[in-house]
Amino acid sequence: MFFLISFYIALAIFAAGTLYKISTWFRFRVGPELDGVTSLTRVFAAFKGILKTLLSRKLFTLVRVFLLDGVLQLRILRESFSRWLMHICIFTGFMLLLLMHALGSIITANLFPQYLSTLNPYWFLRDLFGVLVILGIIIAIYRRFIRKEPYFISNFQDYYAIIIIAVILLSGVLLNGIKITSYTGYQDMVYSYMGMATDEDLDALEAYWVKNYGVVAPHKIKDMDEKTLEMGRQLHDMSCASCHSRPQSAPLSYGTAQLVSPIAKFLDRLPTTTILWHIHYLASLLLLAYLPFSKMFHILTGPASLMANAVMDEKSDPANIATRQALELDACTHCGTCTRNCSMRTVFEAIPNPDIFPSEKISAIKSLSAGKSLDDKEMMNLREGVLLCTNCRRCTVVCPVGINLQDMWFNVREKLFARDDYDFFTLSPFSFYRSLMREQLFGDDASQPAEQAMSAIAKMFPFRKNPEQPVCLTPSDEKVGEKAPDKELSADIKSFSYCFGCEACTTACPVVANYDNAEEALGLMPHQIMHCLALGMRDATLGSGMLWNCLTCYQCQEQCPQGVRITDIFYELKNLAILKVKEEEEEQTPQTKEYA
Repeated sequence: MFFLISFYIALAIFAAGTLYKISTWFRFRVGPELDGVTSLTRVFAAFKGILKTLLSRKLFTLVRVFLLDGVLQLRILRESFSRWLMHICIFTGFMLLLLMHALGSIITANLFPQYLSTLNPYWFLRDLFGVLVILGIIIAIYRRFIRKEPYFISNFQDYYAIIIIAVILLSGVLLNGIKITSYTGYQDMVYSYMGMATDEDLDALEAYWVKNYGVVAPHKIKDMDEKTLEMGRQLHDMSCASCHSRPQSAPLSYGTAQLVSPIAKFLDRLPTTTILWHIHYLASLLLLAYLPFSKMFHILTGPASLMANAVMDEKSDPANIATRQALELDACTHCGTCTRNCSMRTVFEAIPNPDIFPSEKISAIKSLSAGKSLDDKEMMNLREGVLLCTNCRRCTVVCPVGINLQDMWFNVREKLFARDDYDFFTLSPFSFYRSLMREQLFGDDASQPAEQAMSAIAKMFPFRKNPEQPVCLTPSDEKVGEKAPDKELSADIKSFSYCFGCEACTTACPVVANYDNAEEALGLMPHQIMHCLALGMRDATLGSGMLWNCLTCYQCQEQCPQGVRITDIFYELKNLAILKVKEEEEEQTPQTKEYA
């Protein structure tokens, strides 16, 4: 009764956890909130989108993606054979064990009326599936803890996934092996099915099982001659063969029995099989109950993410895009494929922030989208991680569960931009990509990050109190005309000295072309910024609207006849400004804040 109740409790927790997870896909949002898009709206939009897909040609796309990428996992195979082998072994072996063994009385017994777990081919197949899972676990341990992929961080979920599956498999294998050697188990079988046999018959059957079935008797067998063994075989064929196949046909279980046979008598005197059965059963229930809250939930969400991304695009309903991105957070397997292909991962060597890695940002984004509190350090790490992204899309292309990571980073940045709390953003790594999507996604809010950056700079430099006021080229303050020490400047930024004022950069600049009166809106033109640097007025350039509205499109640098590295100069000037702001903030007494 206890085990039946515990099973129903674990099943109820699994069902409740699954329903809760599904509800979060319609309640949480990775990007900024959309006006009028409620959870109920997203539910109806999802049903509408699913129905529309099922009634269209996209149904064939869903089936193809589910079979090729969900079941056969060909996306993983294209990326790494060893990782594909690990996944296919664990997934295939574990699912077949679940269907044939754990649910054997429900599924296998109904499909095959003669089913018994100790008969072939079921016994052999159970061992085969167990070997597949153990092989997958060995590969996983080797990849994660021995080979140790560079720039990859293991967390609790990674350890839990390996440990719980290993406990279930090893306890099951050890349980089967000890059952084979158990003399007590043999006596229980004899008592149940051979109650009317004579002592001579029982001795012959015992000799046959010790010789051929791996039973370890606590005493010396009287006779092991051919006549006795033949008599035992006949009794076995009449009473036991219909329920028991030879254990040698299950090499994993029989091999384990051979290993434990030297201590089989000692183990048989203890409640070893009972203890192992409890461990095996309770570990399985723990896996079931915790599945919706662990990374192994990707068994369900991974195929869902693959299929959703296969039939959706940028023209899809924004409500469905929001739902898909919330689903993608649960689909992440923390496999590290995105990090291994990230163009910015080496930055970690200079900035030891784990959120620079794509695989590590997901956890913080989950908390942010769920409305959980993030302290100063967590928010700073997430902000820095998403702002350093270069939009190269390499993480999205290689993700084995099809997560559109580039759109996720972009939407997280927009969510950070929409916050009311003070922040200071560096825009260069993504300003061009963001500008391309300005009309489609952001409208009047597109200039907000640049305005925040200019406001931050204005607080530091008295001559730039009003971000909308152009900076005068004539120094009006000693600090403005102060020459910067050359040791702070790279070779790229020093190339401003080659500029002779042809204005080719200003003419080619799309930001300048966007305004009717560019000097009033931006303060300084690109060629004027080069002049300021030549005059030693580097600080005067930091508050220029041109600097912070730069798209990093490199058109100015490409058109310069003198080879001045204008875009790179802008980038370095912004980095110097950020450094000044951070130094000033560090001098102030830090106040702990929480961000929700």
